[in-house]
Amino acid sequence: MNIEDVKKVAVMGSGEMGHGIAEVLLLGGYTVNIRDIEQRFLDRGLAKIKESFDKMEQKQRISSQKVTEMMQNIKAYVDIHQAVNDVDFVIEAVPEIQDLKKKVFEEIDKAAPKHTIIASNTSGINISDLAAVTQRPGKVLGMHFLNPVMMMKLVEVIKARKTATEAVQITYDLATKIGKVPIIVEKDSPGFVYTRLNAPKTILLGAIVEKGLATPEEIDARMKEAGMPMGPYELMDFIGLDILYHGNLYFSNVLSPDYLPPKWLKEKVEQGNFGRKTGMGIYDWSKGRPAINPALARKDFDPDIFLALQVNEATKLVEEGVVKNPDDIDKAIINGGGGDVGPLQRGKEVGYIKLANLCQTLADKFGVETFRPTETLKTGKIAGSK
Repeated sequence: MNIEDVKKVAVMGSGEMGHGIAEVLLLGGYTVNIRDIEQRFLDRGLAKIKESFDKMEQKQRISSQKVTEMMQNIKAYVDIHQAVNDVDFVIEAVPEIQDLKKKVFEEIDKAAPKHTIIASNTSGINISDLAAVTQRPGKVLGMHFLNPVMMMKLVEVIKARKTATEAVQITYDLATKIGKVPIIVEKDSPGFVYTRLNAPKTILLGAIVEKGLATPEEIDARMKEAGMPMGPYELMDFIGLDILYHGNLYFSNVLSPDYLPPKWLKEKVEQGNFGRKTGMGIYDWSKGRPAINPALARKDFDPDIFLALQVNEATKLVEEGVVKNPDDIDKAIINGGGGDVGPLQRGKEVGYIKLANLCQTLADKFGVETFRPTETLKTGKIAGSK
């Protein structure tokens, strides 16, 4: 089997990620089945896809005939068997809850043809654990898209312990064919590359609010002043506080207790205030994107703190063999976050020793071992970084 044999793809889930993945597949010329647990969720997802296509037509990027053809190429199902019984590739995009994903994988495995590859869009859950509940571990792997799917180019192709080389190649080629920039994650490690690199930052963001050291708007204003298109707390709202909460809860079990979500985040999730998608989170999104007051920028906050945490985590990925080539780390961040320079290149410019000192200071101040600099960062010898 090769990429030319992949004609029809099923997407499990029609939420923010699911309908975005379905949209890029349709634009790439694929026939798509989309599945969710209730028809109303499917209707909402299909409406979002149509709305996006209509905007593209208005901008004369695609024709009305193309829109009609693509909408005819997607079928919606509540029944999982009907959704996957004639497809060549499945992308699972259900909420970041391991037990839920395992249940979905079991059902897909029973209903899909033997040749079908099953990929998870998880941002951090262990792929090998998902593969273990199927009868086809060689055809299970990760295919992690970033939000918003239409805009972000990065796709992480993650090898599980038993993933076959053929499945990796087909998934890599599929990502390329739909206009994405894939990287291969060699080791099934929690958070893979993109999520893992940004995970320590969420510990710090949680602690800053929990300890009352600064307000989210003060930090966001400072980071926007430093050139970030979106502040880190605003980005948390954009991604979804529920997604971050469940992701960090998982990390607290498999990486370090340091990731246990703070009380304030737990409360927001329990209240159903997930951020942009619910209209309320850290900020009020009911009238659109929140306005961050630049006058509130905390001048005493060093923007390089977040870079330090990112580069430190990058050195762990290199040490653990999660990536073969450290340059893939920069490739991931550039294509996943929209920046011009990756953390290793930027870190080299700022100075690895300065970043190591920042990490040491944070580790001591907050008592967080995850922040402590690696030997690689302290020596500044990161093999392969340009």
